[in-house]
Amino acid sequence: MQTLSYQPEWVREDFVDFIAAKINPLWAWKKVKASIVKTRALSPDFYQIELRPNRNFKYQQLQAGQSVLVTVVIEGVRQQRHYSIVKVLANGDIILAVKRQGKVSKALSELTFGSIVEISQAQGEFTLNQEHTALLLIASGSGISAIYSLLQAALKQSKREISMLYFSRDEAFHAELQHLATHYPQLSYQHFNTLKTKQHLNIELLEQYVADFKQRQTYACGANGMMQSLQQIYTDLKIQNQLKQEYFQVLADENLTEQSVTFLRAQQQFLAKTNLLESAEQAGLKPTHGCRMGVCNTCTCTKVSGSTKNMLTGEIDHAANTQIKLCISQALSPVIINL
Repeated sequence: MQTLSYQPEWVREDFVDFIAAKINPLWAWKKVKASIVKTRALSPDFYQIELRPNRNFKYQQLQAGQSVLVTVVIEGVRQQRHYSIVKVLANGDIILAVKRQGKVSKALSELTFGSIVEISQAQGEFTLNQEHTALLLIASGSGISAIYSLLQAALKQSKREISMLYFSRDEAFHAELQHLATHYPQLSYQHFNTLKTKQHLNIELLEQYVADFKQRQTYACGANGMMQSLQQIYTDLKIQNQLKQEYFQVLADENLTEQSVTFLRAQQQFLAKTNLLESAEQAGLKPTHGCRMGVCNTCTCTKVSGSTKNMLTGEIDHAANTQIKLCISQALSPVIINL
């Protein structure tokens, strides 16, 4: 009969990290830490932040369009949010673009030179395919950070035609995009200042500026309203397989009535009007979470019973014992979750 014996963990990662940080705050066994190198204002509320990761960051696995999960300690509490990597510099520093529109973004933009944050490895599937078909890139607001990264990669990869539409209330990245358009003849660039012209994305605008958009592979990142309009256009035209989207803000359906949600193991019940993560937090619960955008999978859990709606795709899930993400799920009926 085989006996099982306790195998002690002779070297604890947290202990090693604690000692290493006393010598150099960037040192860690496995964690990716990064120091703030430079912060530059792109507009009154949009900042470019240069980070220098430690040697644990896997540059070789990074693809244009991916993001990192940044952890900032605010009043003693670890807070996290995803940010797209705009570019990687020759010395290995990474550039993020941060809109001051939330607790984490505000705190990150106010960190001084040398401040240390923890970041994840690059993650996400909002990346370019390897085809050589013409591209249409569409961005609004802070969605420009992911689209700008894809644009740079596409310009380096091939000579395929690229059309870019950028909706913004400020001039962030506008000068850089104009510069690229003058140096790359395959790039057609159109900027819409939404404060000066109340221009919204619709099929007429697409036909006007990108006549062959139905034949192009389209990538879009931006505000929820624009993304929903674009999704509807492509669905109506039956070309939704040519559209790839990355959301940075996911809005709940205000027309849905609030539902009772039960966390089974915690024996807690609450009413949910918005997404399940926010509703739980409003009830005083603290589910594990990360990006709040449906990207990182940190808040994935098992729905034991009930019906939920995926706020990104609109898909309805009535099945029992299925995996859902709290941050992008909205209850359509009473729901029981294995948490």
